[in-house]
Order: sequence, then C-alpha cells, then structure tokens
Amino acid sequence: MQSDDITWSIINKTFCSFKIQTKSQRFCRNEYNLTGLCSRSSCPLANTQYATVREEKGIIYLYMRTAERAFFPAKQWEKVKLSRNFVKALQQIDENLVFWKKYFRQKCRQRLLKITQYLTRMRKLKLGRQKKLVPIKRKIDLRIKRREEKALIAARIDNAIEKQLLQRLKDGTYERIYNFPQEAFDVRVEEEEEEESDIEEEVVNENEEEIETDEDVEQQLEKEVMDEERREGMDSDEEEEDESEEEREFIGDFDESEEEDIDLEEAANNLALSSEEEVDPADDSEDQSESSPLKNKKRLRKESKVPKVIKRRGKARLEVEYEVPETSTKVKLAS
Repeated sequence: MQSDDITWSIINKTFCSFKIQTKSQRFCRNEYNLTGLCSRSSCPLANTQYATVREEKGIIYLYMRTAERAFFPAKQWEKVKLSRNFVKALQQIDENLVFWKKYFRQKCRQRLLKITQYLTRMRKLKLGRQKKLVPIKRKIDLRIKRREEKALIAARIDNAIEKQLLQRLKDGTYERIYNFPQEAFDVRVEEEEEEESDIEEEVVNENEEEIETDEDVEQQLEKEVMDEERREGMDSDEEEEDESEEEREFIGDFDESEEEDIDLEEAANNLALSSEEEVDPADDSEDQSESSPLKNKKRLRKESKVPKVIKRRGKARLEVEYEVPETSTKVKLAS
C-alpha cells in the first residue's frame, strides 16, 4: 500500500505519459483504466489490486491484477471470458470480484453495460443498409479519360492501317507476303470464314427457294395438264355423241347424177313427142285413106326409134349443219 501511495504522489505532482490535462479535469489514456479519469482510485499504475472490463473483436473479457503478479509483466493480468448473456456476465463479475472493493465491482458492471450497448448498436448497423461514402478523385478521373481517348484514336489508326494493308495484299500490290501480326491475321481469317459461311447459307436458302418454286411450277403444270386432259375427254365425248348422231342420219343414194341424167333425157323425149303429136293430125287428115294396119306399123317404128321414158318424181333435198367445238370442223350432211 505504501508503494501505491508513493507512485501516486509522483504521478499526481510530476509528469505522467498517460495523463491529459484540460481546463475542467484530467483524463487517462491507459488502455486498462476503468473509468478513463486520472484519479487515485481509478489509476491502474497506483493500484496493485485492479480489475477492468475490455472488448476484443466482439468478445468481452474481465481483466484482473493482483499484488502477487505485479513483478511479472508477462503474467501480470488474468483474463476471464464473459458470457454473451448479460445476466450471466454480471454473475461472473460478482463471483470473480467477491473479495475486492465495492468500487471495482460497481465500475466493472457499468463498463459491461456500456460495452454491451455499443456492441448491439454495431450489430444492428451492420445488418441494416448503409450508405458508403466514396471520395471523388477528379484529377485521376481526368487522367484516365485522356488516356482512354488517346488509346481509342491509336486503335482506330491501327485498324485503318491494317485494313489498308490487307486490301493492298488482296489487290496484289505486294509481290510476296510480309510478316503480319499473328493476331491480326487470325482475326482476318475468322472474318473471311464467317463471310464464306454466310454466303453458303444464302446460297442454300436460295436453292431451297428455287426448289420450292420449281415444285410449285410443276404442281401448276400438272394441274393444267389434268385440266386439259379433262377438257379433251369432254371434247372426245362430244365428238362421239356427234358421230353417233351422224350415224343415225339417213343419207340419200349416191346415184343422184344418174337420176339427173335420166330426168334430162325424159325432158328431151317429152319435147320430141309433143312435136310429133303436133305433126300427126295433119298426117291423119292427109292419109285418112290409109288403112289401120299401116298406122299400127308406123307407130311401132316410132316406138322402136324412141325408147319409152318413165317419169319419176324428184325427191326434196335437205342440208343439215352441226356446230362442233373448235377442234373439230363443220360437217355438212345432205339427204
């Protein structure tokens, strides 16, 4: 106890590295200080028997120091882990500080309460949504922007040069192949392959469309052929009907010319007979004296000279015309 008084007298009246003097009071910056004030009862250097509560990474510990371990700095403080339950933690403090001053027990309980309160607030804030403030560095942003613009211009120039060189190579400007960058060459080859694949797909699509159109045309042609066959079948049926009708018609005899000749001969004979009859009365008047046998002889001579013609009545002639489709011609039938 005497050593504690000597230590405090020195610290209180002279210099202390943990002491902070303000206008109203003094504070202590020692991490093991129980209250944070620079006083005789709460100074961890002037009290060989001392206790405090500390938090390390979300876990609360009770630190205790006794006079027997004051001369061993590595084993000076005894650490006891307190429970997360506040009630159980208070019981642990009371059990470990049974024979200590009431002041230490009370201050340790108060310190435990404050630590548990700010830990709960920290957990709530961590679980909740927070806004993160990010400082704006304008100089760095402007520098990055300028570099991006320069890189874009350089890339455009490189692309233009590459296209021009490839075009010249295609046109045959260079007699031999130069060593181009492998990456640019691979990119160009891939582009050409893609173009060829696109062209092949277009050709295949066009062929498919042509095949479809050919099939449509074939179907239309087949339909037209079927329609024509049906029409021809109808026309043939009509022609057969016309032929059947023609067969049913009665055609006159083929000896019309002979009948006409006979009619002309009959007309000539009739004229001759009429002329002779006109002459016969005069002969009768002149030769009344002749006998009947002579007359009969003359008549027989005349009959022998001119053959007797039988008159026939002429038949009426009819002409029949039938209208046949364009494929067949008009047929005239005479009866």
